[in-house]
Amino acid sequence: KYRLTDEGDLNEYLGIKMTKTKSGRELTQPALIQRILETVGIDMERKGKRVTRTPATRVLHKDEGGLKRRLPWDYRSVVGMLNWLARSTRPELIFAVSQVGRFMAFPKRSHEDAIMRICYYLRDTHDKGMIMKPKARAGFEVYADADFCGGFVRGNSEDPATAKSRSAYHIMFNNCLIYSHSKLQTEIALSTTEAEYICLSQALRTVTVLIRFFKELASKIKSFRYTKPEFKCTAFEDNNGAIELAKAEKFRPRTKHINIKYHHFKQAVRIKEIFIRKVDTKEQLADIGTKPLDAKTFEYLRKLLIGW
Repeated sequence: KYRLTDEGDLNEYLGIKMTKTKSGRELTQPALIQRILETVGIDMERKGKRVTRTPATRVLHKDEGGLKRRLPWDYRSVVGMLNWLARSTRPELIFAVSQVGRFMAFPKRSHEDAIMRICYYLRDTHDKGMIMKPKARAGFEVYADADFCGGFVRGNSEDPATAKSRSAYHIMFNNCLIYSHSKLQTEIALSTTEAEYICLSQALRTVTVLIRFFKELASKIKSFRYTKPEFKCTAFEDNNGAIELAKAEKFRPRTKHINIKYHHFKQAVRIKEIFIRKVDTKEQLADIGTKPLDAKTFEYLRKLLIGW
């Protein structure tokens, strides 16, 4: 047994500032952003320059014959700071940061320029963060999406990584984002449906652990005054093939090759602990983590995801 004391509202934790708003809280990391910008040599003041509206404009590759880096700052250190920022309060950066993180062993100027673009974007949005507006009984929601073979380039087709698809998903609880993910899939998918289904399976593998954890908390902590929630999950997917495969009782001839590890959640779907819903591609929040987007689409999805 442990003696607990109430120390009041939590205002800051691990460098994350938590500011109360009318409808919830805003989480920001101004000190970390300032440190990143100082490291790469960018002035916090924009000084009338054009606003950088998106953190990424293209898919990056090894660029083996590309120009060498020209700036002296430590590439790995900056990627580490950006990764912590993206996973804490700026999930709209998850795709751009995941990209630059792939080339830490031998970064080229193109990778350095990609980091600089992320930093210019941070300069223009340094006072922003993640706005949380809780909605009671919303429960778990998962937005999962994949970009099938999105890195393929004809002139660089000998690199196996260009044939891999990228998975991205966001997990929310009571309308608050609690986990974001963007990463190349470990195996090569043979179709859009397979890439989307692998992504959905990975997302639900993560959320089922969280559901079990929340159920245990609800059963152990009895002194709190709250309505005991019913922990279920709604997963949003925009690919009809993946939705059909998730709900089907039997394998299809063209999908029987998919490893059984990706069918683990079907029992949860069968007993109605997880629901698979169709979402319009324009409303697919996970799309922000799969590929570079135009400014209008990026800002629209960012508003839905983190509130600004």
